[in-house]
Amino acid sequence: MSDFLTDHGVVVALVCAGLAVLYGLLTTRSLLALSPGNERMQFISNAVQAGARAYLNRQYSIIAVVGVVLFVALIFIQDISVAVGFAIGGILSGAAGYIGMNVSVRANARVAEAARSGPSKALDVAFRGGAITGLLVVGLALLGVAGYYGVLTWIFDESPKDSVDALIGLGFGGSLISVFARLGGGIFTKAADVGADLVGKVEAGIPEDDPRNPAVIADNVGDNVGDCAGMAADLFETYAVTAVAVMLLGVLQFPEGAATNAAIYPLLLGGVAIIGSIIGTFAVKGANVERALYQGLIVSGVIAAIAFYPITEWLMDGVEGFGVGDLYLCALIGIAVTALLFVLTDYYTSTRFGPVKKTAAASQTGHATNIIQGLAQGLQATALPAIVLVFGIWGAWELAGVYGVGIAVMGQLSLTGLIVALDAFGPITDNAGGIAEMAELPEEVRNVTDPLDAVGNTTKAVTKGYAIGSAVLAAVVLFAAFLDELHREGGTDITFGLEEPPVLMGLLVGGLMVTLFAALSMEAVGRAGGAVVEEVRRQFREKPGIMEGTDEPDYERSVALVTAAAQREMIIPSLIPIVFTVIVGLISVQALGGLLIGVIVVGFFFAVLMTAGGGAWDNAKKLIEDGAFGGKGSEAHAASVTGDTVGDPFKDTAGPAINPMIKVANIVAILIIPIIT
Repeated sequence: MSDFLTDHGVVVALVCAGLAVLYGLLTTRSLLALSPGNERMQFISNAVQAGARAYLNRQYSIIAVVGVVLFVALIFIQDISVAVGFAIGGILSGAAGYIGMNVSVRANARVAEAARSGPSKALDVAFRGGAITGLLVVGLALLGVAGYYGVLTWIFDESPKDSVDALIGLGFGGSLISVFARLGGGIFTKAADVGADLVGKVEAGIPEDDPRNPAVIADNVGDNVGDCAGMAADLFETYAVTAVAVMLLGVLQFPEGAATNAAIYPLLLGGVAIIGSIIGTFAVKGANVERALYQGLIVSGVIAAIAFYPITEWLMDGVEGFGVGDLYLCALIGIAVTALLFVLTDYYTSTRFGPVKKTAAASQTGHATNIIQGLAQGLQATALPAIVLVFGIWGAWELAGVYGVGIAVMGQLSLTGLIVALDAFGPITDNAGGIAEMAELPEEVRNVTDPLDAVGNTTKAVTKGYAIGSAVLAAVVLFAAFLDELHREGGTDITFGLEEPPVLMGLLVGGLMVTLFAALSMEAVGRAGGAVVEEVRRQFREKPGIMEGTDEPDYERSVALVTAAAQREMIIPSLIPIVFTVIVGLISVQALGGLLIGVIVVGFFFAVLMTAGGGAWDNAKKLIEDGAFGGKGSEAHAASVTGDTVGDPFKDTAGPAINPMIKVANIVAILIIPIIT
């Protein structure tokens, strides 16, 4: 069997990836066969679809221009195989987000219609919609990495090392799409959300998702292009980049005879995990929505954990310096880190626990105390995840060195399919509730969609915690690969001691990159959101019949306004990890190493602070809206809306976009090694 896997392991990985894509296609077919509801529901759903397509088409056209420039540059900096890999990574990452978004915006009306039959049916439809995106993300990522590696080794007879070098370009292509998708989608969704809430809820006193709000369609569009397409692109590139980084470490650190096995090993871990994810989707059943979703995740994790051992034994048994049991334990550490990050993020962002309750209680004494408490919770939320990652890295390092850390990340990413499914579940159920409100469906429908939406808010928060943790561990592996490549190309060991001024300078620049990136992202939301506020106020002022229901709001104008603003605002922040990294690398290699360390450390703390703090503000508002501390219309509610408005760009724009930014900097550093050594 070990000989078979050595000779045909890439084929096995491709078959597993193909099964994920096949699952996505078959599930899409069965989902679209369901009823999309009455004429009004279909009109609203079609409007959301049109807005989301228009946004992504415009976004990808802008990215294509940047991509062409980088494609040509990579031919001269590296070679044509790296440039082709870059194109493959960008195309597959964009496809994963685009296809997933298209399924989500069609599933929303079907979930609202299914809610007429009760929560179990609505849960099934919503989760299947999310699972399509999740399995396509891992399927396309593994298909791209394993397929391109196979083409280079089989057809062009490249060595494992040269083939993996070309795959670095594929990872860069995925990362470029990811940072644009995360940032642009985050600006869109939060600008629309802020504009809709400030004028609708606070000034006009109308409910969320009220059809009289001119920004309500833009808000629903934003849920999909931000949370669905953005998360899909984010975890696509994390999955692909990590697999490539572990393959690179394998071919650099293992002797020639074992290098092929070390390169194939992470691909097969990902392949068997896909089988576990597909089986796990069928375990999502039951009346308790949150329990049903998490039991699917647990089943997937258990199957992956069991399957990892025979794969490890067949491929890595007898490899000098690495025990089968040690590598297997590294993979289990990755799964354990995922579980702990889930629990911790849930604790800091769920309405069931103290942090959110404290933030809600602080709203009773005003807007300022709500902001202070929410910010404090975000800062506190960084401590325990950092400790989990420290022990995870330490454990894997002790067992199998930096290659073991890479295997731990692959173990963590084994759950990506179900994680993305849980994330996409959020915008699908959110939109379903919006359609039910705007289409004036019976109250019992909202009684089904609202609890689903509440769970969706929690799953979106915990998946962001997972994405941040995996980004940090992936960046550690990338940094190790950078050091190995630097040594191989330069022929000498370069140290990065704090007593050396260039390293300290680089550390400061790396931290600067994160804070500047976050600041520009937040400002972008503020400017775009302000434009939405003015537009909604204008329509209310010029069309007084909107509030009486005798005049129709101009939804398309709001969507077009936010689309243009998001595309304009995303460009400069997205270029920060590329431009700064190249400039510093050309000046000093030691400073570049310091920069990468600074980006990883500062980026982790800022990302957790922003996503956890924003999640606490969001759910504190929902807790009050459910009746706590005076309920809707109270002073506490007004303060919580302010906190949620501040938290929105924290948790859905700047925070999540830091993840791909960290990895872009590390990948660019590897790619420019030929011109800096």
